[in-house]
Amino acid sequence: MRLGGSLARRRGGRGKRPSRTVAKSKKSGARVAGAGTRLFAALVGVAIVAWLGGYVISTQLLFPAPPPTGDLFEVPSVRGLGLASARERLAGAGLQLGLIDSLLHPSVPQSLIVGQSPLPGQVATPNSPVRVTLSLGPQMRSVPDVTTLDEDRARILLESSGFVVSIDTAHAQVPRGRVVEIFPPPDTIVALPAGIRMVISLGPPMVPMPSVLGLAEEEAVQLLDSLGLVVSDVQEVFRFGRDQGIVVEQEPAAYSELERGSEVQLSVGRRGRPKEH
Repeated sequence: MRLGGSLARRRGGRGKRPSRTVAKSKKSGARVAGAGTRLFAALVGVAIVAWLGGYVISTQLLFPAPPPTGDLFEVPSVRGLGLASARERLAGAGLQLGLIDSLLHPSVPQSLIVGQSPLPGQVATPNSPVRVTLSLGPQMRSVPDVTTLDEDRARILLESSGFVVSIDTAHAQVPRGRVVEIFPPPDTIVALPAGIRMVISLGPPMVPMPSVLGLAEEEAVQLLDSLGLVVSDVQEVFRFGRDQGIVVEQEPAAYSELERGSEVQLSVGRRGRPKEH
């Protein structure tokens, strides 16, 4: 018999015993966890059953729903009718006219119904009131006079007053950008929203300066006058030959763009000592 081998076997056997103990403890923990899960599920089930039972008791015994009423009537449409016609139609449907409101309306004439509650097609109990809203018609306003204002200020004033503005332009004897006319005219009473057409000045009409060089003085003056230009000064300058009485200089130059009423200066050829008019 070997003493060393016996001691080794004993030690080896003692080393394996703790592993069996650990395995047993793990199995015990799993059984405890499974029991806890089943307990939680049971509690949740009991709570759901209790809630359902309480709901049934409260809705069926403690606070039951009221029994259904008798007949229900469909609400007819009374929009576009006057009060007398609306009252008659509602009475024929087993209902009655209720509260009456009113409001301004841009398109529905005065004294006609524009809204109702309940709406058409809904149902109501017998003799229920139907509330209606009556049109007061469009808001009326006088057109303000903006012919002394520039375009921007006139537009702001008109649009803030409920008007819809459109713009035309034309030449006029007023500064460029100023309102010349409005349509409808100032102080006209119109229903809002109303369109207002403003005519804005492009300034005085422009004419091209003609060339009058080589024309006789009288012819040049007549031509300029027909174009709305004013000969403000005629000077005589010394000239030989055929330039006697003929325009030899002009100011402004030919083809300049001028406003009607602009002044023009001419120089006419003369023999001898020039003299000023």
